[in-house]
Amino acid sequence: MKKLILYSFVVFCSACTFKEQDNLSTKTYVDLAGYFKKEALRLKQNKLPIDKMVMVNGKMEEKKVTIANWEKEFDSFISADINKASWRGAFKITKNDNVAIYTSNSDKIPVKKVEVTYQNEKITTIKIFVTNTNDLYTSKDTLSYYPDSLYEIKKIQSIKLMSEKKYQITGKFK
Repeated sequence: MKKLILYSFVVFCSACTFKEQDNLSTKTYVDLAGYFKKEALRLKQNKLPIDKMVMVNGKMEEKKVTIANWEKEFDSFISADINKASWRGAFKITKNDNVAIYTSNSDKIPVKKVEVTYQNEKITTIKIFVTNTNDLYTSKDTLSYYPDSLYEIKKIQSIKLMSEKKYQITGKFK
């Protein structure tokens, strides 16, 4: 009898785990994390140099570089994935012929808007708008990606009792 109960318990637990994994693999919205991980792998294999520009409060530095770790380079894009389980149903989806727009007005969700433009069912542009706010700090990020052309991260940070800081990172593909 103990073996039957133990066997039933193991089968029940494994069935629940399988179903939970099944639910996690279902994407409600555009899969930003998956897309940028694939792009990172593709770009890593290509090993093409890019022109990278970094600007902090108007001071600019520009270099030609070959990125060794594209997944790290795309970390801001990957972190903005809107398919988190706790965010399901929190985004309004607006679609027309070639643009999908995902918007959220929730104070608990930093990603406010994602715009994805398609041409012939292929992504041509991704724009992500992120706002983080608390009592001491506000950060507004605009992330833009144009496959095989350019990626850009713009950030404005406002910290109470300090001056505003503006950052911009732009990578242009050759």
